[in-house]
Amino acid sequence: MVLIDEPRWWHKGRRWSHMISDTDFEELHAFAEQAGIPRRGFHRDHYDIPEEMFAEMLELGAAVAPSTTLVKALRAAGLRRTRDTENC
Repeated sequence: MVLIDEPRWWHKGRRWSHMISDTDFEELHAFAEQAGIPRRGFHRDHYDIPEEMFAEMLELGAAVAPSTTLVKALRAAGLRRTRDTENC
């Protein structure tokens, strides 16, 4: 399942959401491609989604979840990547 948190992360004058898969990166990349989100929006284990695209992600089937749930889902699936773990 693709999960997205509420757009509350400020960066460069815009609010952003994080979008993840609780299953695998293939599902996430396919969802992002379907939505027209470029691969450059992928960062370690999630896509950054601008606030103005949030409603569209929901219409395409992403489920809203709190940020803490996104992190727990990534960890449970073995997909969590941090700066410390990405070079392992």
